[in-house]
Amino acid sequence: MSRVDKEKSVNVQVLLRCRPFSDDELRSNAPQVVTCNDYQREVAVTQTIAGKQIDRVFTFDKVFGPTARQRDLYDQAIIPIVNEVLEGFNCTIFAYGQTGTGKTYTMEGECRRAKSGPEGQLPSDAGVIPRAVKQIFDTLERQNTEYSVKVTFLELYNEEITDLLAPEEISKVALEERQKKPLPLMEDGKGGVLVRGLEEEIVTNCSEIFSLLERGSAKRRTAETLLNKQSSRSHSLFSITIHIKEATPEGEELIKCGKLNLVDLAGSENICRSGAREGRAREAGEINKSLLTLGRVITALVEHLGHVPYRDSKLTRLLRDSLGGRTKTCIIATVSPSVHCLEETLSTLDYAHRAKSIKNRPEVNQKMMKSTLIKDLYGEIDRLKAEVYAAREKVGVYIPKDRYQMEENERKAMADQIEQMTASLETNQKVQKLLSCWKIPCPCPCLKKKINVLLLVSANH
Repeated sequence: MSRVDKEKSVNVQVLLRCRPFSDDELRSNAPQVVTCNDYQREVAVTQTIAGKQIDRVFTFDKVFGPTARQRDLYDQAIIPIVNEVLEGFNCTIFAYGQTGTGKTYTMEGECRRAKSGPEGQLPSDAGVIPRAVKQIFDTLERQNTEYSVKVTFLELYNEEITDLLAPEEISKVALEERQKKPLPLMEDGKGGVLVRGLEEEIVTNCSEIFSLLERGSAKRRTAETLLNKQSSRSHSLFSITIHIKEATPEGEELIKCGKLNLVDLAGSENICRSGAREGRAREAGEINKSLLTLGRVITALVEHLGHVPYRDSKLTRLLRDSLGGRTKTCIIATVSPSVHCLEETLSTLDYAHRAKSIKNRPEVNQKMMKSTLIKDLYGEIDRLKAEVYAAREKVGVYIPKDRYQMEENERKAMADQIEQMTASLETNQKVQKLLSCWKIPCPCPCLKKKINVLLLVSANH
């Protein structure tokens, strides 16, 4: 890395959050082995080795103990990140930890009541995503400028990408087909990746995003494990892209672009402890495989190895720019305080502590002239048209049943009309041939009609 790159580089920010004891842990009087010191940003884990108690201490950028509220984590750690997105940076926040430690709660929380709250207020347990959405729209409205906001929501399950915002009618009619043909991950030609066919929803307010978030979250694959009754069995990536219009002193219009990626990773637990069997064991194996690759990527980046295995899993390909790239990244590691989860807790802490040493080189996205953006959009429209045409040529296209029936009737009517016209043409050709043989230069219409009738009768016989 050059001296200039070193000056520009920043470490990945790592937060540690320890949840309170669960009801099951309280009923079983599970001993506490994790102690958090929020002020010194330290986490101590007590282990008993050869009859002796040993404390392992980990230091993070910020630590949130069992009494920390959703608002505390967001106000102290996430607000500055969202502000940087609005300044034109790409930022990623992702939650990592064992199943049942509060990853989905931290990222999503409860946003279902947000739409009906007084003056747009969020419920107290709203997570990072709804709070970030509210901050974005509140800031844009205060700036009183022109802007556009687009969101995508995808799921990565067993190394296959699914669009969680796909239209309902397509999901119902072509569900099996979509499962057989997951969305492809492709290089974008600029060092990044894109998911071909992923729906981009344009949104104008918080409520629209909350509705999309609810719709997508309801489609995520969950299953009961011994560690969590409603365990997310897939990784999810919710992205918000913001374009903001600015004007130069000369009156030239510029477009500033920022992107926020919000990632909820599947649980990182031991297969035996999770109670997974058969299909669920294979599923857990795929989850662990992608997380293992993520761990290898982190190790390669921290130890400055020549080869970083980004391409070994789709998860690491999706997160490539967030780990060692040009994105500002924050990892929220979640753990349980109970001795029952000691093995997984130590694994999560080791993982997160290593990730602190990863260096990214964030770059503000270049502001584009409005005319350039319009040109790029026309190019994107042409590309999408070509993709639609190619898809229709290959596998056809879905249309509603009533429209299909109407078009089928029109096609049959057209076919009948063509058949009649063909028959009439053939008859006329035969008449002309007969007249030519009989050397009749210009027969009267009456004679022509009689010949036509004779030809039709003979054809029917």
